[in-house]
Amino acid sequence: GYGDNFGHGLGHGVGLAVHEKPGLRKVEPTLLEENMVVTVEPGIYLPGFAGVRLENMVRVTKTGCELLTREQFFYNW
Repeated sequence: GYGDNFGHGLGHGVGLAVHEKPGLRKVEPTLLEENMVVTVEPGIYLPGFAGVRLENMVRVTKTGCELLTREQFFYNW
């Protein structure tokens, strides 16, 4: 797998600053609560080749989450 190439957290809280708590990563367990807004931004970096990171913003709901990002990602490679 590519686990060694995922050297950062999955996302973070959104508020008045660019990066706010909670951090979404294994070393910082976080209980997500209803109405929290967080980013989900998986990324992979392959040394000497390339890297990519895509960010979506979501609001935590009672039953799951609501996608707040309006843009859709489409690529023709």
